[in-house]
Amino acid sequence: MAARAEAPAGAGGVAAAAEATPDGLALAERGSCEVFRLAASARKAAPSDLVALAQQVEKADEFVRANACNRLTVIAEQIHYLREQARKVLEDASRDADLHHVACNFVKKPGNIYHLYRRENGQRYFSMLSPKEWGEKCPSEFIGSYKLQHDLSWTPSDNIEKRDAELKVLEKLLTQQPVPPLCTEPSFRGLTM
Repeated sequence: MAARAEAPAGAGGVAAAAEATPDGLALAERGSCEVFRLAASARKAAPSDLVALAQQVEKADEFVRANACNRLTVIAEQIHYLREQARKVLEDASRDADLHHVACNFVKKPGNIYHLYRRENGQRYFSMLSPKEWGEKCPSEFIGSYKLQHDLSWTPSDNIEKRDAELKVLEKLLTQQPVPPLCTEPSFRGLTM
């Protein structure tokens, strides 16, 4: 509990009371009209320190604002990338659905390449014969070749090699990746303080 000490009368003849700490130092002085002032012994910082503190707060605000802007920029770029990915997925799905509805007189099997033609009446159909195999006797206009993937999606002929390479890498990762053991408790092995 703080001891109360009486200070001598100040200017104007009013005695000032000081609240003292256990070590005898006054932290605040009570002057006339019950106004508290910080005692000189309790002041730790010079007025110039307040300016430095304000500058530090302003600088911190600038850093926080810049950091938030940078993070929001990254999120905006990710949104743009995801929007493009979604657009491509929808385009591919529309193309795949359209190709599955094309006339065909045989059972299509995944892993094979099929060739798309258009008859004079506008009907499109798949054939197992490429334009090379038809030669000059090709009865219809050639539109393009597509590989039917195992997930029943279609890959245009100019992307087949790239798609096959991607699938090989994924297959390799899946076959080489060991399944991690089921662990029900946290492991802190290897962590040092």
